Amino acid sequence: MKLTVLGSTGSIGTQALDVARERGWEVGALAAGRKLDLLEAQVREFRPDVVSVAEEVLAEARSRLPGVRVIASPSEVAALPADVVVNAMSGLIGLEPTRTALEAGRAVALATKEAMVTAADLIWQAAARGGGRLVPVDSEHTGVFQCLTGEHLADVAELILTASGGPFRDGPADLSGVTPEQALKHPSWSMGPKITIDSATLMNKGLEVMECASLYGLPLSQVGVVIHPQSVVHAAVRFRDGSLKGQFGPTDMRLAIAYAIDAAPGGMTRPGDVRGARRGPSVAGHLGWPLRGSWEFREPDAARFPCLGLAYRAGEAGGLFPAALNAADEVAVAAFLAGQIGFTDIPRLIERVLDETPRGTLSWDTLAQTEAWARARADELVAAGVRA
Repeated sequence: MKLTVLGSTGSIGTQALDVARERGWEVGALAAGRKLDLLEAQVREFRPDVVSVAEEVLAEARSRLPGVRVIASPSEVAALPADVVVNAMSGLIGLEPTRTALEAGRAVALATKEAMVTAADLIWQAAARGGGRLVPVDSEHTGVFQCLTGEHLADVAELILTASGGPFRDGPADLSGVTPEQALKHPSWSMGPKITIDSATLMNKGLEVMECASLYGLPLSQVGVVIHPQSVVHAAVRFRDGSLKGQFGPTDMRLAIAYAIDAAPGGMTRPGDVRGARRGPSVAGHLGWPLRGSWEFREPDAARFPCLGLAYRAGEAGGLFPAALNAADEVAVAAFLAGQIGFTDIPRLIERVLDETPRGTLSWDTLAQTEAWARARADELVAAGVRA
């Protein structure tokens, strides 16, 4: 197996390289941002031929990485020959490399949820043009993928995504005074700061609902969410005969990453085009994981966590609304982490942006325009103190 890893210095990227190390896979190319110390260590270990970095550190990277071709284009890296391209780039900057990889006929293990949230139709069109294939990396979506293997989509009544509920699932009732430090203490998973805050607001689960519908070609009304504090069951599928099939296992993203990479060469070419995968050996010694303990499931609290409902609203509206939601959320989370707004200002800001989002037809150009507009409007709201 020869991999390209985009976003190699982030949380998913480093764990993808953990899997590559354990499985003995070749890493032909890496794309990173500005974390040159970590990237330098990765280059020493995996010896890729090509590396992409942020433009502003390109000169320094070239001086620190002799013998390696260093460029400033993750999209160029995404098109290089590889068995699987792992796209772990966070945010909308991951869209263009996803498009490029699929149009080049690559198999993509996709962790960049923004691709399917904001541009699903465009992404599937890119796969159709180039012959690329796609498998999601998120534990919930690989869970759904595994549950659907061997089944017929017409038999599906509901796809069910589980959520830990984040650090505030049991309180406080009033979230207006919680701090970034408190919100960053996720009870189950080790993730980057943006996705951890999104998990605390349940926006991450809302984005996953939108992504799930786009991946498997089902309406949002057939994608549900349950709070599962133990984070053992990652996803389930309810079938029209009333039976359910679930996927569960340890809270270790490397399992989902390994499965996605194994499945990607035979991955989806269109929504719901699910095929099974030959599994590799045990990851991180989890083969003996004990099946013990109690599992709890409960409904999400829509009143305390309005971001989940806002995601459903944007997904139902379609068009440019998901892009506006995603951009507004990125600005709101950054502002909260910087101490500029409060925790409960995050959904207020997003709702204001959605209220003002113009309707339009989705294209690569209108997607970029809407993203820029939503960011600018969200910045204005932050400067104004949000206000409902």
